[in-house]
Amino acid sequence: MGLADTNAALALSALAWSLGEPERAQRLLALTGLAPADLRDRAEEPALLAAVLAFLEAHEPDLIACAAALESTPAALVRARMELEA
Repeated sequence: MGLADTNAALALSALAWSLGEPERAQRLLALTGLAPADLRDRAEEPALLAAVLAFLEAHEPDLIACAAALESTPAALVRARMELEA
């Protein structure tokens, strides 16, 4: 698995985690301007995945909790977002 695939996999896992709690899922949709159809149709697009990671970065408690749940680090999520945006 290449670096791009690793970043996408981490971001997809972060998306799933973000949608796991209804209140957080609603906040994700409201703050990113995404619609549920966008998530279904564009879930593999780097821009959408980067937006999900940026959403987590904007609320440090979620970033830390997500990283812990994914057995990763906040820095790895931030790095993945930066690389997805490149």
